[in-house]
Formats: sequence, structure tokens, C-alpha cells
Amino acid sequence: MDFLEFIKYVPKIEKEKLLSTSAHLKMAPLERVLALEEEDYNDKNPRKAAVMMLFYPKNNQTHLVLIVRNSYPGVHSSQIAFPGGKVEQEDFSLQETALRETHEEIGIAPEKIQVIKAFSEIYIPPSNFLVAPFMGIAQTELHFTEQFDEVAGIIEVPLVDFLDEANVVMKRMNTSYATDIEMPTFKINEYYVWGATAMMMSELKEVLKKAIKQ
Repeated sequence: MDFLEFIKYVPKIEKEKLLSTSAHLKMAPLERVLALEEEDYNDKNPRKAAVMMLFYPKNNQTHLVLIVRNSYPGVHSSQIAFPGGKVEQEDFSLQETALRETHEEIGIAPEKIQVIKAFSEIYIPPSNFLVAPFMGIAQTELHFTEQFDEVAGIIEVPLVDFLDEANVVMKRMNTSYATDIEMPTFKINEYYVWGATAMMMSELKEVLKKAIKQ
């Protein structure tokens, strides 16, 4: 979709109701469906984190940026994710965390990003993180600078591909909590996006489709 056309829908996107669990469930592994419906994580004292779901123009077309995390000894090693990370003491808000981490991980300064709205938080049991996603827009083409100790690569996803239902596919995978399980994923070129990031993407996609009326 042409970026200038996409910008016209921003006021509608801002007003759209969040779908939370109903959208998350569409991309949740079967093992997590029941937990999502009954989830009470307050007694687990989860750590807080925030991510940025950033749209921007590339060759005048609307794109969404994802990152490939580096390999490391941890449950999110080598996964596809949104730029973001844990809250630090100097952060005044979760939105500031998302902006700071986006700057650190992919080199996009906070002043280049217009934050449109906060999306539904999602709890990640394996790492005990409660993640707050924010949708942002950059008005100009971006030049990314990867933080190489954390980011192995950058994936630029055309909006038309993100909204295409044909790119939601089932795939058998190994996770930190199960082996050889089938789960819904977003297929982006040679990458498969699953788990919490896919669940956040699901809510984002549903909100955009309602606003754009696709």
C-alpha cells in the first residue's frame, strides 16, 4: 500500500478497539490457548518490557520492520521479533522504553517516530516478561543501524504481505516448552514468526484491517 494512502487511515487506526486475547488466540500454539483464556500472571511478578511496531515508507510503499535476534543462551535466541526490550530504571514510561530500545537496536532516533497507540500487553511465560507493544510511524525512509551484539538482521515487511492471509501458515516447530508441535506462524520470505511476536502481529493486523476495511 502506498504510504501516503496508509497515513490517511491513521485517525481510524487510533480509534479502533483493541481485540486483545481474541486476536492473540488466532496465532497462539494450542498449548497456550487455555492458558491465555485463564491467564493470571500478577502473582508471578513479571518483568516489564516494551516493543515498537514501526511502519515507514520504502520506495513509497508502507513497510513494517522486524528484527532477527542473535543466538544466545536464552529462550528468545534467534527469534524474529519487534525491536524492543526490558524496562530500565531511567525509563519514565513503557512508551519511552520502546523508543529507547528501538534507537539502541536498529538506530532509529525517538524524534523520528510518531507513536500512534499502545496495543494489548502480552505475557510470555518462558521468560516471565509482560510486554507492551506500541505502534509507531516514521514519515521518511529509514536507514537502519543494527546493534550487532543483539540483532543479527533486519526484515522489512511490505504492508500488503503482512495483511495477506496466505502468509499465515501452520508449521511444526521446537520451542522452549515443547518439541515438534504444530503452531500458526506468519511466513515472511524464508522466516517464520511465531509465539508472542506473532500474537502481537495478529492484533495489529486485525486493527489495521478494520481501519482499512480489507
